[in-house]
Amino acid sequence: MDNHKFGKGFVDFAGYSKTNNKTEVDWWTPPEVFEKLGLEFDLDPASPTGGVPWLPTKNYYTKEDNGLEKDWYGNVWLNPPYGRFTGSWLDKFINHGNGIALVFARTETLWFHNYALKADSLLFTKGRFKFAKNGVQKDYASIGSLFIACGDQNNEALKNSDMGWYVKLC
Repeated sequence: MDNHKFGKGFVDFAGYSKTNNKTEVDWWTPPEVFEKLGLEFDLDPASPTGGVPWLPTKNYYTKEDNGLEKDWYGNVWLNPPYGRFTGSWLDKFINHGNGIALVFARTETLWFHNYALKADSLLFTKGRFKFAKNGVQKDYASIGSLFIACGDQNNEALKNSDMGWYVKLC
């Protein structure tokens, strides 16, 4: 795995961590995202315990399963833990080559340049999503979101979703 050691002057602002020093907080993707994508996924490798009830996936790994260390298969949905390990999750996602990842639109980060730009397509969202915090809808995110897609069906789903600016990379 990539240890994300950067040279002098580089900082990886990978997003805000899903955890703080006292309590773990899971931010769930809003259900309308999956309605607009119109896809079913085979695996969510970074799911909260019990899964997300509205996420159309057949299987999931939780923190206890350590999805970053497990084998991934089929069409993957990835809303990774945000923070210093975002790059490790995206590295595995890009190498898997089939799925959609949702991250903050942080184009200044090294993970964006090292991994997101190796995807088949990107979609920069219009506006900000209202994520669910531990299952309860909360305020809008503090930053815009970015979808990263690999695989033909996922590229088409992003392209047809009407959720933002679609960019085909390869």
